[in-house]
Amino acid sequence: MLHSDLKLLPADLSDALARLWGLSAAKVRSIQSTCTPEQPAPVFTVDGRYTARGWTDWTQGFQFGSAILQFDATGDEEFLQIGRENTLRHMASHVTHAGVHDHGFNNVSTYGNLRRLMLEDRIAHNPWELAFYELALKASGAVQAARWSATGNGDGRASDAVASGGFIYSFNGPHSLFCDTIRSLRSLALAHQLGHVLMGENDRRISLLGRLVEHACTTARYNVYYGEGRDAYDVRGRVAHESIFNRNDGCYRCPSTQQGYSPFSTWTRGLAWVMLGYPEELQWLATRDDRELLPFGGREAIESVMLRAATAACDFYLQETPADGVPYWDTGAPGLARLGDYRDRPADPYNPYEPVDSSAAAIACQGLLRLGCYLASRGDPAAGTRYRQAGLTVLRTLLEPPYLSTDPRHQGLLLHAVYHRPRGWDHAPAGSRVPCGESCLWGDYHLREAAVYVQRLASNQSPLVFFGPNS
Repeated sequence: MLHSDLKLLPADLSDALARLWGLSAAKVRSIQSTCTPEQPAPVFTVDGRYTARGWTDWTQGFQFGSAILQFDATGDEEFLQIGRENTLRHMASHVTHAGVHDHGFNNVSTYGNLRRLMLEDRIAHNPWELAFYELALKASGAVQAARWSATGNGDGRASDAVASGGFIYSFNGPHSLFCDTIRSLRSLALAHQLGHVLMGENDRRISLLGRLVEHACTTARYNVYYGEGRDAYDVRGRVAHESIFNRNDGCYRCPSTQQGYSPFSTWTRGLAWVMLGYPEELQWLATRDDRELLPFGGREAIESVMLRAATAACDFYLQETPADGVPYWDTGAPGLARLGDYRDRPADPYNPYEPVDSSAAAIACQGLLRLGCYLASRGDPAAGTRYRQAGLTVLRTLLEPPYLSTDPRHQGLLLHAVYHRPRGWDHAPAGSRVPCGESCLWGDYHLREAAVYVQRLASNQSPLVFFGPNS
């Protein structure tokens, strides 16, 4: 169980954050020099050097987005130039990539961050440059929303108060709903905020807000568990990586997984995507007019579905994660039985049985922080404090060795990340059968993003939100 430090303040992490950005600068430069855009996007490190791993091209936005976050945190324009020039030259194909569910990862991390910084007056205002970013975000949201499967109500349960009539399907195909896509809903949110719609057959205008709400509710209904006896492994807060649907009639069939241990255990990075995605969408929904939400069930119903999923997932993380806040890669991984009471002590990234996944912790800590801030803003300071202190505690762990990479020869920033344990893609050092000591691009990016978030809290700056100020 995660042992939260109830006295920890954002300002207490200031020295550690300053050290992080000093290390991060050299690593961004190193990756920029060795991982050129003409090559496949870097994914994870092998012996400390970033290498590509083809599955889907979902990490390039984290490469260039990391440079943008470095500028955000430090004001060093070298990194703004790296991020801006590479976004301009190399990200267009990601805007129109119709084959993936990853638009929020690639395009909000680049075009979205640049737009936000311009509207925050952190970079010079240029109407045409702003229009360029916003056009990319409009197109990205529509392309993501077009990847749509309708669902049926064939599981014998009454219809929900909020429609869950479809989902953005994963790269596996129209039958597949990934929990990861909750964070890609940011692309639909931004495009809707910018006044865009998806145009369908016969000039049908399809609401991006509507698809966002339906996908979020479908994920909450099928991928998140609530301890209500849905199956023999129904534990509140457990998350299934994937839900499978019958494409003949749209009916739900079963849980599944691609990167987890089993459909009936919880892959912790998938859990983390749910923990972060829902609070972000709740923060965005708070800026929308009630009238916008009425056609899709109304504010109270929509927010209750999202908040229920977010709190269940975060509570599960707090209960199942070791004391320092870094989880093992899957809660059902078979080797965990050989570790004894592993939840009552700090995680051991060097153990001989199962790897930890620091990238899941980097994503989850921001989810905990955002949920805490959201609940506090809703008049529930006790719950807000609970989640916020947990998030700060996890981040403190990641800002220190053995997780923070202090070796200048290692291109990664956050050590002990895992990509795809079942396929054996992750590098294990000589003499070990368990991957450790390596980094992944999304782990590095999300550590930086969490660091910017807390740095702003510590200095009472405007909060870091993906949707930024209104243009």
